[in-house]
Amino acid sequence: MNDLARPLSADVRPVPRLLHESATDRLRDMIVAGDLAPGARLNERVLCGELGISRTPLREALKMLASEGLVELLPNRGAIVTALTLAKVREVFAVMAALEALAGDLACRNITPAQLNELRALHYQMLAHHARGELAPYFKCNQEIHAKIAEASGNATLAATYRHLNAHVRRARFMANLSQERWDRAVEEHEAMLDALAQRDGARLQQQLREHLGNKMIAVLAALEASGPAGRGENDAAYD
Repeated sequence: MNDLARPLSADVRPVPRLLHESATDRLRDMIVAGDLAPGARLNERVLCGELGISRTPLREALKMLASEGLVELLPNRGAIVTALTLAKVREVFAVMAALEALAGDLACRNITPAQLNELRALHYQMLAHHARGELAPYFKCNQEIHAKIAEASGNATLAATYRHLNAHVRRARFMANLSQERWDRAVEEHEAMLDALAQRDGARLQQQLREHLGNKMIAVLAALEASGPAGRGENDAAYD
């Protein structure tokens, strides 16, 4: 068989992920989970050793995380993990609540059966992680569910805006489930949200998403208050 006649699939090879992309994902997970604390200085030599990469892909990863608001690049002084501030949490969660409510309403109108089945599968996977007390994988499923609802809206601009804003509060959303009581309540809220979506009840899903985000914000603000100034940053004095 000549090259032109050979099936395309015969020459398809998995494309390896770029080193800086893998490093970005790993560092993001470490920051979100609190393994790299707010205000912590990021030692390039240590991180290169832990991640098994050179400084070039590490610095590219840090630039990506800086664009997400997770890392602050200091001129001639390296990088630090950005502190969450009460003001920032309030600002972004207010916008996210409105955005997710709109996404929910549009998703009830536009979601396809395949998308709904995918969300159901993610939901049941999330429930299994909750039952086993597996917070990190639970959180990944949780985040994917919210992103899929935004995608199911059928509005590409909304979905892209959601992804951008969510990157800035991903760590805060993780903190909201550190309490077992709040975690259990979040699961109940997701059950109700999935039911509203399946019933294509846009008004109900809008309200549930607003309340869901509002409850998360309350939990995050309480966690930040409890952590003290080290976890909040300098700009929160007016909110103490």
